[in-house]
Amino acid sequence: MFYMKTNINVVLFMTDQHRFDCLGCAGNPVVETPNIDWIASEGTVFDRAYTPSPSCIPARACLMTGMNQWNTGILGMGAGQGGIGVNFPNTLPGVLAENGWHTKGVGKMHFYPERALLGFHSTVLDESGRVATPGFVSDYHKWFMGQANGKITTEDHGLGWNSWMARPWHLPEELHPTCWTASEAISFLRERDPSMPFFLKVSFERPHSPYDPPQYYFDMYQDSDVPAPYIGEWAGKNDVNADAAELDAWRGKRSDKETHRARAAYYGAVSHIDNQIGRIFMCMKNMGLMDNTMFIFTSDHGDMLGDHNLWRKTYAYEGSAHIPLVIKLPREMRDASVPRSDKLAGLYGIMPTILDVLDIPIPESVDGHSLLKPATGNSEGWRTHFHGEHSMCYAPEQEMQFITDGRYKYIWLPRADIEQLFDLETDPGEIYDISADQTHHLLRLRELLVQELAKRENSMVKDGKLVSQNNLPPQVSPKYRERLDSSAYKWTK
Repeated sequence: MFYMKTNINVVLFMTDQHRFDCLGCAGNPVVETPNIDWIASEGTVFDRAYTPSPSCIPARACLMTGMNQWNTGILGMGAGQGGIGVNFPNTLPGVLAENGWHTKGVGKMHFYPERALLGFHSTVLDESGRVATPGFVSDYHKWFMGQANGKITTEDHGLGWNSWMARPWHLPEELHPTCWTASEAISFLRERDPSMPFFLKVSFERPHSPYDPPQYYFDMYQDSDVPAPYIGEWAGKNDVNADAAELDAWRGKRSDKETHRARAAYYGAVSHIDNQIGRIFMCMKNMGLMDNTMFIFTSDHGDMLGDHNLWRKTYAYEGSAHIPLVIKLPREMRDASVPRSDKLAGLYGIMPTILDVLDIPIPESVDGHSLLKPATGNSEGWRTHFHGEHSMCYAPEQEMQFITDGRYKYIWLPRADIEQLFDLETDPGEIYDISADQTHHLLRLRELLVQELAKRENSMVKDGKLVSQNNLPPQVSPKYRERLDSSAYKWTK
């Protein structure tokens, strides 16, 4: 049914592997993000937003569908899990397209197969070095090779896609994928169907490693007081020299110099993205599109950057699981918004929020709830806790479940059968594991996790208690197989 009742446009900015605390509007006094901070100044910052599964594929599936991780069928990027795939009952761009919006995806989608549209009218892709479909070449790489005449590659700086190492981009700034993504977004704005409102997803590959911002941005923070990593009293178990030696290390302590260089380059990548968002804003201002556009800024997950001797993502800790989320309503609704919300939010709330603002009915398949109420100061009956998880990926002991009520966070590592508890109000860096002292809060949150997992038919709960997963097969949601079996396109992930 066609529900076109508004001419509001939507721009969804998404970064990859972006820590919640690496924005000016998040209170970081070092990083410079004036364009994102402007969105925040006229919108709502969600201070307690989390990813339901802190790695690219599962997080993006939740965002695209409004479904939780169990119902998307993707519990991580580890053993037994699949790619985003196709055949979801509803997707955000699909519902918008059906209701009269011109939909475009630019940058990293991380779909499988890569050219799947999942409801977009069209996409132009930058998928880093991933080639999951035989013969696939991303649009960015096609363009890049035309500019480079086949003589150089994006990998010639020698950094891996998941490495802790950092150095400046080795080519002119305009060839960087961050610039390309912004340029393609601008091309869409200029070439779209002007008779229709639009939904534009601008998905940057960075600040995900490689930590390779252009020289100007690489230099920005090398001599600055970039915050050092948080190192918990409990984090010695992650200081493993053999693992730290890996070029794509998931844990281990590098030297202070190397760690600072990585974190400073990461900050530079964030400021580079912010600058390119500014380019998009300039185009939109010139076209008179700013007032009737809803803006959202978020990320799929964070980056540990050496916190607790950990790198990359997939962890329950704040650097990995806590994400930025800023929502700016169109001018006609802006006076009702509040500057900040401390209510728990997640990626699967973005789809229903957009549909709510656009006055489009929210499909029954959507698990998330619209964030419009907390964004406008009405949070009566809002969620009391948030559950996240990630399957075994780097190593068995790294698989995790977490649950938070906004102040306390309970973590369970099911293959190591270890529990942790942190007071995020007094200890935002998660330095002190208080699981041995605060048994009341531990038992309370553990019971909430038991209730969440008991809804599933699996081996994680028995007789109302958590069950160690040591030496057991990986947890796999049946929803993934259901989609696979009912799809006309058979994929093998």
